[in-house]
Parts: sequence; structure tokens; C-alpha cells
Amino acid sequence: MSEIYETVERATPAELATLQFQRLKNTLAHAWRNVAPLRRKFERAGVRPEDVGSLADLAKLPFTTKADLRDAYPFGLFAVPREQIIRLHASSGTTGKPTVVGYTRADLDMWAGVMARSIHAAGGRPGDLVHNANGYGMFTGGLGFHYGAERLGCTVIPMSGGQTEKQVQLINDFQPRIICCTPSYLLTLADGFAEQGIDPATTSLKIALAGGEPCTREMRAAIEARMNLDVVECYGLSEIVGPGVAMECLETRDGLTIWEDHFYPEIIDPSTGKVLPDGEFGELVITTLTKEALPMIRYRTRDLTRLLPGTTRPMRRLDKLAGRSDDMLIVRGVNVFPSQIEELILKSPALAPHYVIEVRRPHNMDEIEVRVEMQPEADNETARSQAAAELQHHIKSYIGISARVRVVPAASIERSLGKARRVVDKRPK
Repeated sequence: MSEIYETVERATPAELATLQFQRLKNTLAHAWRNVAPLRRKFERAGVRPEDVGSLADLAKLPFTTKADLRDAYPFGLFAVPREQIIRLHASSGTTGKPTVVGYTRADLDMWAGVMARSIHAAGGRPGDLVHNANGYGMFTGGLGFHYGAERLGCTVIPMSGGQTEKQVQLINDFQPRIICCTPSYLLTLADGFAEQGIDPATTSLKIALAGGEPCTREMRAAIEARMNLDVVECYGLSEIVGPGVAMECLETRDGLTIWEDHFYPEIIDPSTGKVLPDGEFGELVITTLTKEALPMIRYRTRDLTRLLPGTTRPMRRLDKLAGRSDDMLIVRGVNVFPSQIEELILKSPALAPHYVIEVRRPHNMDEIEVRVEMQPEADNETARSQAAAELQHHIKSYIGISARVRVVPAASIERSLGKARRVVDKRPK
């Protein structure tokens, strides 16, 4: 039996369901009273909070989407007066208006608590040195991990993103046990150590808390082999709270335990919206149970996964994310997820895990190009040509599309300083 941070982590399913339903009723009443756009949405759907007599009745309620947040930009979905909001965060807004989220003092206290619980589940303990290389500022990653680690009793090194040479120096000097950052930045750091003549496998780092972007099994294995540490994944999104919605447990690393006492999960068919039973793949939908400033009712995350039974804890687990429904590329009628191409890249020992997928439509037909780096020790023109032909063949065989593959020399592709931008879609909108 693993060590726990809070007693609720051992709640029985019946105890958890009772807590969830009481918190759900409070959340629905709070949102109905105080969030006019949500109330109007409920009324159009012909439902009121009192129509929800069980957790299963949640399916009667309409979904909330990112578009709702953008339509209410900036503060229209807040459920408390703006004066009670003591912090704001926002998405980057690269595809439209940013989505703005707010926190009351109680929200920040809850967030620090679930993050402390998450870091503890991932192997962190009071007194650990935690090197936080997540970006601070409007992105929730930096401050989310920061306050969670402090709540747990760790010593935080608030490095933020970028300045890779400085990151390498401080890791060497301070000897932290834990690092927090995106999976792609771990690869950038490994390169940074190597450039300074340091074997990335010999550092003090033992645990990497990775989040903010997908991490395939192949990428995790590549990072762990190169850096000699355990990669433990964290899941979250700013609209729900930030990081800390779900966390892998170090003992098993068999999926992300979702903290169901605060975040109620459903899996739906992304096309029909129908709720699917546990064990079936679909889109993750989350309802917040304890948020004051920005209660989210049936928020469509667009993340594709399934719910599995708990292992180290009774709460359910999220399976490895299979991609995002809104990240899916449709290329000549074929559904393509970037993670599928990444898996094929990482299966080749000759290729490095640095790549960009570019989609164009120069005439009337979609064209896809994959640019990927060669491993430095295998880098020559003949090897690049052979690796390109093999990857092109595998993409055609396993995914079903014809793609142009360009294998480029090592260090040719811009390195991530946070979330990696893997896809560039240049097709006319």
C-alpha cells in the first residue's frame, strides 16, 4: 500500500460518490445563481440544478467549451465579483482570444493542495530540491508546480523556462532531485548537458514531473534512457485549474490518477456527445466540484483517453492520452494525430526526437512534410537518405498517407523552451 498525502486518497467508491454528489449540487447551485451565460444555456436545454438527482444525471446538462470562455471574454463566466478574484491566468490565445481564468483565495488554496498531493504521489517529499523549469506568468504551469511544491514542504528553484545554459549550471550547482517541465524541454536540457560535456545520465535528477503537452511511451523511454531518471506525467488544463487535475503515481506509472474529489470525469463520444462506459476511448469531459471563481460544468477538454479502475488509489485513472480531437489533422480524408508520427520516429534508432510536421495545400491536394533530425553519431548523407525512406514507408504502412520526409542534420530544428510546436498547418483556412 503506497504512502498517501491526504486521507481522501483512500476513500471507498461509495464514500467518494457521496462527497462528489454533495459538491456537485453546491457547484450547480452556485453556477446557476451567479453565472448568467451558464444559466441561459441550462434554460435552453430545459434543465435546472434540481433536475440533477444523481451523478448519472450530469449527462442531462449541456457542455461547456472553449468557445464559451472566448464569447464571455474576459470575465463573463466568473461566479464571484471581480474584486474577489486574486489572480488571473490565461491561455496564449494563438488560435483566437485567450481563455481567461480566475481564482479566489479558496481556489488557490485548493490548487496548491491538489498539486502537493500530485507531487507527493509522484515521489516528491518534504525537503526535496525541486527545479521548476515551467514557464511562469500567464501560463499556469510555473506557479502551479511552485505553490504545490512549497505546500508539500519542498525547496523550490523558480528557474522558469529558457536560458538552457543557466539551467544546466544551476542543476549542477544546486543538485536538485526533481525537475518540473514539459517532456520536449527535457530533451532540450539533455542536449544542453551534452553541449557542456556533461553526460545527462549523471546528474542529480531522479524524477521529472512532466506535463503541458503529450508524452508518448516512446518519448518517455527515450528521455529516461538518456537522463537516467523516472518521468512521471502530470495532467491539467487552465480552464479546470491548471496542472494537478490528475497525476501518475511513481510506484506504478500506469496512468494518471484523477483527483475525483475535485474534478468529476466523463468520457463521451466526441461526435455524438453520448456518455461512454468506463474502459471505452472517447473525449474527456470534466466538471469541477470545488471551484468558486470559475466553475466548469461538463467542460469538453478535447483530450482523447479512457477511464480505468484505480490501482495504487481507488480513484480512477486516465489512460495514456491518445491525442486531442482538435489536434487531429485530416489529410486527404485520413485522420492523422501527431502522436502517431512521433511514435514511428522514436522507433527508429537513427532518428532524434526533434521534428516538425508541416501541412500545405499548394493546389487542390493536401501535402504533408515531416522534418526530423538525425542522431548526431549516425549523421551522414547516406544514413539520412535511408532513414527518410524508412520513415516514409512506415507512415504510409501504419497511418495510410503518403508524406514527404526530410531527415536533417542534428541541431537543425528549433528547440522547445516550453511547449513544443510540432505541427505547422499552412493550408488556407
